[in-house]
Amino acid sequence: MCIQVMGGYKKRYGRIGDIITCVIKEANPHSMVKKSEIVKAVVVRARKETRRKDGSYIRFDDNAAVIINDLKNKEPKGTRIFGPIPREIKEKGFHKIASLAPEVL
Repeated sequence: MCIQVMGGYKKRYGRIGDIITCVIKEANPHSMVKKSEIVKAVVVRARKETRRKDGSYIRFDDNAAVIINDLKNKEPKGTRIFGPIPREIKEKGFHKIASLAPEVL
């Protein structure tokens, strides 16, 4: 669950590529993250459409984020990513997330 969007004073909404602060609501036993842990994540899919430079829009069926280690190196904490991600993620500097994804739109 998102508790804060990073970047700016009282920023309300997170878009694709934004870093957010999250709390883990549910976790598998023996996983890398535990319940009620505070983590940083990057938004990789959003229901709200995003305008691209060529004038087209991209929209996804769900909202999704990938947990990252810290803000400096932007490396994902996990080793697998499920579902497609937009190419804007790679443009924002998250190259490892883009390479792990099964499909980049």
